Amino acid sequence: MPNTLLVYNPVAGRYPSRMLTERAAEVLKRYGWEVEIETTSGGEHIHSLAIQAVEEEKDALIVVGGDGSLNKALPGLVGTETALGVLPAGTANVWAQQIGLPGLRLTRLKALEESAHRLAKGQIKRMDVGLSNDKHFLLWSGIGIDAFIVHRIEPRKQWEKNFTVMRYAASAVWSASQWQGINLRVETDDLNIEGNFLLAEVSNIRLYAGGYATLSPQASLDDGLMELWLFDGESLEEVLQQAWSIWSGRHVSSKRVQFRQFKKVTLESDSPIFLQMDGEPEIGGRQVSISVIPRGLKVLIPEGAPEELFQAN
Repeated sequence: MPNTLLVYNPVAGRYPSRMLTERAAEVLKRYGWEVEIETTSGGEHIHSLAIQAVEEEKDALIVVGGDGSLNKALPGLVGTETALGVLPAGTANVWAQQIGLPGLRLTRLKALEESAHRLAKGQIKRMDVGLSNDKHFLLWSGIGIDAFIVHRIEPRKQWEKNFTVMRYAASAVWSASQWQGINLRVETDDLNIEGNFLLAEVSNIRLYAGGYATLSPQASLDDGLMELWLFDGESLEEVLQQAWSIWSGRHVSSKRVQFRQFKKVTLESDSPIFLQMDGEPEIGGRQVSISVIPRGLKVLIPEGAPEELFQAN
């Protein structure tokens, strides 16, 4: 009989979801799962609960929340036999989108129950994890304008999350008018380059920008590699051009975008680096070293998830 610690974060996302969490837990129980619910305020407590789940030999730690909450659980789960699952109740829920789970919203209040049904009938797989300046990330580690924007808008109050798209768009335009890029020295397994870039994005998944764009259309989650995208430019006009190229998918063939798969990359600048990891602001210093932990995390993947995300069966 599978067992899980179900971690509920009441400050994640747009809507209070305690009752919906309990209903999702009942779904798991109907499939034969043993479920223990813990309430958390996020941060270090989620990390502690992840360690607790490992010590209690839980099959899974399922987080009711968003990408930021998942990120906090990573350090306690990497390299263990306890899988990470999600019932998407956060703001963007990009990881959930990537594996095909519906996010919680006013027009879909049964989303957590739907996700619980599919997780209960899903399977556990192993995926790669990123390590950026000794901190784990699941989705991305970004330097440049996206990190600049994240540092401007985070942390947000609960009511502000209802205006995420509008606020992000307004902040993006305002930030782009000031952003002139960052001069970086980049060294990967097979690339040494220096230049001024609007954005240097390391991606572990396919989706980006709240799940509205596909940055890495061919990315595999378990191939032992991550993908580095370098976007050049230094003006507002170039920011808008590059943003459109990502949204339209044209960045893949653009001569102003460089792409490399890697196992390790170092990005260095003479000026302070704005850094974001999984959509959360981080201190970058003047050097960021990123490496891959191949298949370092067990993840609970729902029934019906895109099969092409994984190479191994």
